[in-house]
Amino acid sequence: MRLIIYTGKGGTGKTVTSCATAIKMAEHNYNTLVISADPAHTLSDAFMMPDVGQDPKQVIPNLTALQIDPVVEMSRQYNTILSYTAALFSSKGIDETLAYEMAMLPGMTQLFSLLKIEEVDRAKTFDAIVLDMPASGEALRYLYFPKLVGSIGRKLTGLTGLFSGFAKVFQPFTKFPTPTKDVIQSEMDLLDRLDRLSNIINDNNRTSVRLVANPDTFSIENAKRVLMSTSLYGINVDMAIINKIMANSSDEYYDKWANFQRSKVEEAKANFYPLPVREAQLYNTELRGIDMLSRHGEMLFGGDDPSKIFYHGEPYMFVNEGTAINMTVQVPFTEKDDFSIERYGDQLTITVKTATGQIANVVPLPVATAGMKLAKARLLNHKLKVQFEKVPL
Repeated sequence: MRLIIYTGKGGTGKTVTSCATAIKMAEHNYNTLVISADPAHTLSDAFMMPDVGQDPKQVIPNLTALQIDPVVEMSRQYNTILSYTAALFSSKGIDETLAYEMAMLPGMTQLFSLLKIEEVDRAKTFDAIVLDMPASGEALRYLYFPKLVGSIGRKLTGLTGLFSGFAKVFQPFTKFPTPTKDVIQSEMDLLDRLDRLSNIINDNNRTSVRLVANPDTFSIENAKRVLMSTSLYGINVDMAIINKIMANSSDEYYDKWANFQRSKVEEAKANFYPLPVREAQLYNTELRGIDMLSRHGEMLFGGDDPSKIFYHGEPYMFVNEGTAINMTVQVPFTEKDDFSIERYGDQLTITVKTATGQIANVVPLPVATAGMKLAKARLLNHKLKVQFEKVPL
């Protein structure tokens, strides 16, 4: 099963791009499911079908839409765990209603949205899933979350089972509810699902993340940080899409905006190198409905199969070697004298000399480099290798 995940800032056209991709995949005879966990019920808006909800809804032949309510999903499948977690808070005197709200820990709603992927994969009813991620700069962390939670959770669950007998003995004194066999079994089932989900997401032969941005500084910077995060997590990014590009105009005001956006598109191409960057114009009407979405998909993919993995590699790579961190960045130049490099806080600025002037590529740095110095940098075979070393005390 192919999995394509679209992510980007709110308002960049992420949802309509997800829907357009799903339509083109259906037209290529892939039995496709498009999923959104956006609380605004955006699939209904995009397809102009008001009844897209928790139950799968056929949009066109080979295309089904599903709008996930993460709270409903968690209550339906793991109410045992939710009730036990709420009981822990209630045992300390917290109001029951508030206890249930607190039981929904940060990240849980996004995590249970992602678990739908594992459920669909097990059922083997679809050839492909297109996932519209919630609009958040932190959304990609939840793609790594299953692996992290699964690893830690197994250790904790093992301890829970081991000490459950002691917990029952001391329960009258601690006033904490003891986890029942049902709770422990539910936790084990959840961890098994998290393991399978982690394997799906980290399989670069079936899963790709695609970045969506507009031709402006804020959304491009957001997409660049996502690219850095996915590289750290080992998740493949195979494309970046720039939406809402204005056409040139005879009106001076709009033409100035169009020229500015064109410069941002060229900047994005350099910043996202070697990822392919697809462009989509700003339409003269609202982008919604099957016909408009199909047109958008045609603009993005043309005759290409949208399920194709368009890039397989690591634009950024981080390797720990002793007390140092080595970062490798693929760069669109080969001459040693064609670039300069400077560090500003949590960013690395690479200035590239081109035939038309200079282009600056600002690379976000992982938090682990915060207390390190930039020790050296060298260019070899289209790759810039930068070494960070700990500052001696």
